[in-house]
Amino acid sequence: MSHLTEPEDVKLICSVFSPEETMIRECIEHLEEIFGMADWVGPPMFFDRTKYYEREMGWPLHRRFVSFTRLIRPERIVEAKLAADGLEQKYSREGKRRVNIDPGYVSLERLVLATGKNYTHRVYLSKGVYADLTLLFQRGTFRSLEWTFPDYASSEMIGIFNEIRTGYKEQLRRR
Repeated sequence: MSHLTEPEDVKLICSVFSPEETMIRECIEHLEEIFGMADWVGPPMFFDRTKYYEREMGWPLHRRFVSFTRLIRPERIVEAKLAADGLEQKYSREGKRRVNIDPGYVSLERLVLATGKNYTHRVYLSKGVYADLTLLFQRGTFRSLEWTFPDYASSEMIGIFNEIRTGYKEQLRRR
């Protein structure tokens, strides 16, 4: 028989991309109003792994990652996704998004993204939100899975998430 236990709180992260760097910065400020102060904001990155968003958002796209000081319960990723979708709508113009916000979380074991799209490896949570197991932490680093988006599997992104995880681990030690 298993013994049911509550998981550790997790580190909320968001990927924010837009054709306008100023909009990304403004959006991060709004995210801080919702989720609390950011403790890490990554450098601007060119988002060039797919042209999926070009018709809706334009090109080129720029991206930043942000993590937040306040840890959350893993199940609160649903609320984070709903809040992110609300912000995307707020910034929309003529039915087209001008910013894309993808929330997720880093735990000691994994990186999980929140999505509204069902797929074989995604687990339904609630309110139309699915959990996408994106990366596993094994043998000292995050590792991709066969379904991991190519950008998240890149060495640059793995480095970012390793850095965020290191800060998160230290944060857990100080609790």
